[in-house]
Amino acid sequence: MTATISETAVTYPPTQLTANYAKFLAANPGFAATRLLDELRRTEFKRLDDQNQVYLDYTGGGMYGRSQLDKHFAMLQTQVLGNPHSANPTSLAMTEMVESARQYVLDYFNASENYIAVFTPNASGALKHVGESYPFEPGGKYALAFDNHNSVNGIREYVRGKGAAFKYVPLTVPDLRMDEDKLAAVLDDIDPDHPHLFAFPAQSNFSGVKHPLSYVELAQSKGWDVLLDVAAFVPTNKLDLSSIQPDFVCMSFYKMFGYPTGLGCLLIHKRAYGKLKRPWFAGGTVNFASVQGEGHYLAPNEAAFEDGTIDYLSIPAIKIGLQQIESIGIDTIGRRVEYLTGWLLENLYQLQHSNGRPLARIYGPTTTEMRGGTVTFNLYGPDGVLLDYRRVEELANQVNISLRTGCFCNPGAGEIAEGLTAEDMLIGLQEAEDIDLPRFVQLIQHRGNKSAGAIRISVGLASNFADVYRFMNFAAGFRDQTNLQMGKVSYDILGCRQIRDGT
Repeated sequence: MTATISETAVTYPPTQLTANYAKFLAANPGFAATRLLDELRRTEFKRLDDQNQVYLDYTGGGMYGRSQLDKHFAMLQTQVLGNPHSANPTSLAMTEMVESARQYVLDYFNASENYIAVFTPNASGALKHVGESYPFEPGGKYALAFDNHNSVNGIREYVRGKGAAFKYVPLTVPDLRMDEDKLAAVLDDIDPDHPHLFAFPAQSNFSGVKHPLSYVELAQSKGWDVLLDVAAFVPTNKLDLSSIQPDFVCMSFYKMFGYPTGLGCLLIHKRAYGKLKRPWFAGGTVNFASVQGEGHYLAPNEAAFEDGTIDYLSIPAIKIGLQQIESIGIDTIGRRVEYLTGWLLENLYQLQHSNGRPLARIYGPTTTEMRGGTVTFNLYGPDGVLLDYRRVEELANQVNISLRTGCFCNPGAGEIAEGLTAEDMLIGLQEAEDIDLPRFVQLIQHRGNKSAGAIRISVGLASNFADVYRFMNFAAGFRDQTNLQMGKVSYDILGCRQIRDGT
């Protein structure tokens, strides 16, 4: 009789882990150079092992180290700090800390000479600034990859509202990379008398694909401004903005080092700053405003975009987080992620049922070439029928494995990866405004064993071999399992913010 998934996930002997780790090290001798992260796992991230947690959702959010909190809390406990940008002592002290953090961000990305750094609530807030302020107009275009976060997709609504046009660049199958011939055709098809914006991610939050940063210069040479989303890229890769210079760069700091949440950044190239026209003003964004005169003058540089009171007490923690990354070395983090991801891809790809049918279908590249530590896939039963990814997540929860399921706010890459057509998507859109993911899953499963979601695991700076080994042991537990044997899911994910108990 086949063991249940939960039994398989927790009953492997410790000697089995040790033996497999030895094989892993023999196959990947360069991994030894990342052992500093094993020491940090025992100190900075001790809570993971104390609570028997396997955290595999680094693309969703980074993991903060204990010393980051200690340093930030010590600052709060010992300093007397007030709302910045006034002339009293507490305000001046806080202003100095905020501006020190801003300069550290610019220096970290080698951006000091060419960029302005605007603090935002997150990467989505940074993207909203660009969408609402960019001079879209009739005759202008917005080009974007199928592979983009919804906050990049959402800019198309500003494009529509201003009478411009938008065009998506397709992805190749099965690697989910941008089709370079189609990209060239889109970039060539413009009227140079109007402004045009091209947006793409440096690394996909769906497939882990790293899209070539050379696309920045390619698009600019053809008359486009470029918006680069680096939220999934910078946690494990160095971004040098002295060598490649997009017009706009967006990121969220919690993706890099876990804490603080609620802070992101928009880097605006100085040559592009004058193109942005804010459609409103707020507290802190103006040098002068009048009610009776019905006019205002925006403040210069970043102040024009930092609406209201910034999260000034949290901003110094950004500098602390970046210093943590620098003390480890971004290349060290990147190497570790590459080795662990390679092992995951190889072993997932090899999983089979007793009848020889593959257990896992990986979306995107199956090697580590030009890809990051995000691995998205679905599992299939021995009958070839898609296994319910929601039930997989539920069973992972039972053994303290944190992974993510759904569409990851990247519908375009998911639609291409899962073979969904425009007709498939229109079925959902035509249902009504109350369509949700569970309902769409039901609709799409009747159209050729298709999926409307997937399973995503991602590794990061605190990941170790035991994490990925334990996950693979869990995944192997689905060998020869069908949906009936797995059991029914007891909840539905309605959207990014809603979970409903299905019992």
